[in-house]
Amino acid sequence: MKTLERTLRRELGLPKLCAHTIHRVLLEAGYTYQESRTWCPTGTAERVRKEGVVIVHDPQTQEKKVLIEQAYYIGERAGVMVLCQDEAGPYQAIPQPGASWQPEGKAALHPHEYVRGGTAKLLTLFRPATGELRAKGVLSAPNAVLHPWLKEQLLEVLAEIEKKQPSEQLPPETERPLAAQWKTWLWPHESASGLPPLRILLVWDNLAGHLTPDLVVWLFHHGVMPLYTPLSGCWLNMAESVQRIIVSRALSGQHPKTAEQVISWLEDTVIGWNRNPTPFVWKGKRSQRRRRAHLRRLGGSGAALLAS
Repeated sequence: MKTLERTLRRELGLPKLCAHTIHRVLLEAGYTYQESRTWCPTGTAERVRKEGVVIVHDPQTQEKKVLIEQAYYIGERAGVMVLCQDEAGPYQAIPQPGASWQPEGKAALHPHEYVRGGTAKLLTLFRPATGELRAKGVLSAPNAVLHPWLKEQLLEVLAEIEKKQPSEQLPPETERPLAAQWKTWLWPHESASGLPPLRILLVWDNLAGHLTPDLVVWLFHHGVMPLYTPLSGCWLNMAESVQRIIVSRALSGQHPKTAEQVISWLEDTVIGWNRNPTPFVWKGKRSQRRRRAHLRRLGGSGAALLAS
């Protein structure tokens, strides 16, 4: 709107024209402001090829979605820990938009000119059932950084699980709950032969680095079953939700000067979060409220349809 205002003032010589007038004229002409949506439907993604932009599809979208939702619903109940992993960022060391607490009458002022202080990312490992968040700030997250950190965190978690429930005390694989058996989560062509008892279900993105053979083999031989989100399916990873909360608390309305400062603020916020963590429930009360809001009652009876 401001760009249009400046152009009309310059081209048509209307120095008193304001954005409000333009907005009112557009409304009277039947135009409404709408934000453009760049999201792709789950299971599809746009890719740039030599022949141009093409849409690729994930043929296993429904199967992956079902497995992840089953993990959220029944994984912890069967005695298998469910974890979500993701890399948040990058976040720039520049003035950040958002509200902040300031003394009355002394609003925070950010410079309109600034020096970019680099970028930082946050490696996260989240347990929705308890809200516990393991995280580490880094300048970048290649495989050489992510994989050692992830293995270290998983070994700590596995040691805690082993301490509470030693492997020797576990019943045979066929006598464990279905959600605690490998066959429930493996694809038909995969075998659980030679694998230790299933201890962790790991939900994460389908990045190429997550498919590295050495890492996948390591996960299986430590009782960790990786569940990959489909294309454009990051919304299935609950680590994304807690990351938005952490980043908002750490950076909203602030002006970090260096990437190291961004890392420090993010990690301090994670420490504060873990002092009183909030458990996450898949399709919890908020989802149910949204569903009820879309119900269309039929003739005052108990019957209802989802509004289109």
